[in-house]
Amino acid sequence: MSTTGLAALPVAPTGRPAPVLGEVVRTERLTPHLVRVVLGGPSLRPLTAPTCADSYVKLGFVPAGVLDDCPLAPDGRVDLAGLRALLPAGVQPRQRAYTVRAWDAAAHELTVDLVVHGDEGLAGPWAAAAVPGDRVLVHGPGGAWDPRPGVDAHLLVGDASALPAVAVGLERLPRDAVGTAFVEVHGPDDEIALDAPAGVTVTWLHHGDAPAGSTLPAAVRAWAWPAGRVGAFVHGEAGAVKDLRAYLRTERGVAREDLSISGYWRLGADDEGWRAGKRAWNAQIEAAEAAAGLA
Repeated sequence: MSTTGLAALPVAPTGRPAPVLGEVVRTERLTPHLVRVVLGGPSLRPLTAPTCADSYVKLGFVPAGVLDDCPLAPDGRVDLAGLRALLPAGVQPRQRAYTVRAWDAAAHELTVDLVVHGDEGLAGPWAAAAVPGDRVLVHGPGGAWDPRPGVDAHLLVGDASALPAVAVGLERLPRDAVGTAFVEVHGPDDEIALDAPAGVTVTWLHHGDAPAGSTLPAAVRAWAWPAGRVGAFVHGEAGAVKDLRAYLRTERGVAREDLSISGYWRLGADDEGWRAGKRAWNAQIEAAEAAAGLA
């Protein structure tokens, strides 16, 4: 991803560029549990163009009305000191990360797809109720993965939270690619059209009343493993991801450089709780792999 010009940008206390301000242009209910939100507006123009298949932004949510008069720095990014002055004492923006489903450079429009489960969570209810003109902070983009070149087959695995990333990954595959994608959603009404190469099979799984992510490990294990080198993209609920990581690394010998794998969320934990413990969780898994002699 290009970093041209980043040194000249105003930065947040973390050292990252300050967020930009995204304004809802339109929304679309794709499925009963998936809402598409298109962000635009002149305040989005300073956003660095996302380039990777797994590019993501972090949306920052603040109390209603705060962003109506959000001050901007001379370069068009959010004036963080001015924003802090508008926030109630002790209140900070709450962030959630979402895959960049599409980026229209000409129109400066950013598309994200958000999972919705009624009134549960933070971003889902916001997306379900969003109307043109609503505002949200946009941090990023981040991301580093693109389909691995030179592999013999591709494996993409994700639950509903990873569906947008899997969709972009399938679109980025060479048209002569072979492989499979396993995508788990709640039910048949939650399936969407995906642009996969002719040689890549898309298998939809439905967890129904079972926990999200629970159908994926068995489906991947039942897949007829192809000959040669496999590049894998596996994201979703942390427990299922941990199970699949052990299978792919230990039993199938997938090299680390051929594997993009991460828990987007964890059953029983809210987003803040999961992010607080994710680093230690990853370190524990990597230590176990190192002890097993896996490079």
